[in-house]
Amino acid sequence: MIRIIKSVLALFVGLLCIIYALQNVFNLGGAFWFVETMASMSGHESYPNHLGPPVTAPGLVWAILWIIILSEFAAGSFAMKGFMDMWSARNADADTFNRAKAFAIIGSLLGVVIWFGYFHAIGGAYFQMWQTQAGGQALQGAFQYSMLCGLIAVLLAQKDD
Repeated sequence: MIRIIKSVLALFVGLLCIIYALQNVFNLGGAFWFVETMASMSGHESYPNHLGPPVTAPGLVWAILWIIILSEFAAGSFAMKGFMDMWSARNADADTFNRAKAFAIIGSLLGVVIWFGYFHAIGGAYFQMWQTQAGGQALQGAFQYSMLCGLIAVLLAQKDD
């Protein structure tokens, strides 16, 4: 039963990442507006002085957005591959099942990179997203997703006997 649950957790990480990537693609204008607003550092009254320059060039904003979207697709694809590998190995010996978890762990950890690294370390710390209502809400969601992906990565990394 534990192997089945771990497999399903990998599936849900994959779905989370792929659905968010697709939502960004289907709402490309809104996603661009969000990244453009956060990268421009506009609306920063609490901490008006910046460590570095804002990003306002549309080409750079598009590059940031596509890095996010492609990273979400990559994380989701790794997690889904891990799910399929784990599901196929659910009745195999322990060594085979433990090896089958590799892609699911990678996908989960990429989720941490996206929602902790991109959103918190870069967006929150450098671009000071927390100073705007939209940015603060995005950081709350990103915290939840990064913690869930991290927790699932830890659970998946536990050796199965």
